[in-house]
Amino acid sequence: MALADPECGISNGADSASPFSDIIELNVGGQVYVTRHTTLIAVPDSLLWNMFSKKKPTELARDSKGRFFLDRDGFLFRYILDYLRDLHLVLPDYFPEKSRLQREAEFFQLRDLSKVLSPKMSKDNSITDEICQSDSEELSASATPLVGPDTSRTLSVPSTAHSPSLESKKSGYITVGYRGSYTIGRDIQTDAKFRRVARITVCGKTSLAKEVFGDTLNESRDPDRPPERYTSRYYLKYNFLEQAFDKLSEFGFHMVACSSTGTCAYSSNDPNEDKIWTSYTEYVFCRE
Repeated sequence: MALADPECGISNGADSASPFSDIIELNVGGQVYVTRHTTLIAVPDSLLWNMFSKKKPTELARDSKGRFFLDRDGFLFRYILDYLRDLHLVLPDYFPEKSRLQREAEFFQLRDLSKVLSPKMSKDNSITDEICQSDSEELSASATPLVGPDTSRTLSVPSTAHSPSLESKKSGYITVGYRGSYTIGRDIQTDAKFRRVARITVCGKTSLAKEVFGDTLNESRDPDRPPERYTSRYYLKYNFLEQAFDKLSEFGFHMVACSSTGTCAYSSNDPNEDKIWTSYTEYVFCRE
C-alpha cells in the first residue's frame, strides 16, 4: 500500500537534514522492497548513494503508487540489498546467475562486490567461478571500511563455494515430467490432434537439477533450497522435451524408466464428438 507522505516512507527519526525519510519504498523491476535510507547510502560514491544523498526526492523516478522506481532485475536486487546491509556477500550454493549479479553490481557502482563476483582465472588461463580462501582473505583485508556509525564492517566472502567440476561427478536421479492432452475422433483411423506441452517439471536433488539445467531452471517457487535437499517445485523455462533430454545426456544421464497415466472424456454429450485424452508422463534419468 502506497504511503501518503511525499518521500514515500515514514519519518521514524530520520536525519532532519535529509529530504528523504528513514524508511524507503522501492519498486525494482516490479518487485517491491522496503529498507532504511541509511542502508541505501551505505557505500559512498555508489549509484544508490548518489541517488539518495545527492539528489532530491522530486528528481527521482516514481511508479504509480509513489515508490522510487529502478528499471533493473527485481529478483537479483535482493542480493544487492543484502550486501548493502552489512557489506557481506552471501549467495545460495550452486547460484547460476553470478555473471548477471556482477552486471547488477557494476550498474550500481559497487566496485568491491563486482570484484568478488568477477570470474577467476585458473593456472591454465581458463575461467572458473570458484572463490578460493586466499581471494577471500585478500579482499577482506583490502576492503574499504564502512563510513558511518559502524566502522567495523568490511567486505567478506564465504570460502566454502563448491567447484562445479567436482559436483558434476555426483551420481543420482532426476525425474522429468509433463502433462499433455490430445483428441482422437470416433473413427479410429483419424489422426490424433496433439496440443503442445504446457510445462516440463523437474524433480530430484537440487544440486543435480541446477547443475544440468542451469539458468533454464525456473527457481522462482523454490529459490533457496539447500543443495542436498530434494524438491519437486522446479520447472523449465522452455517446453521442448527433446531439449531437456539433450541436456541430461550432455551431463552423463541416461533414461532408466518411464511411466504414463491417462484419462479420457467427451467434450460434450454428443456421441459424435471427439474424445479428449489427458495424460501425465514421467521419465527417470540416472547418472552412476
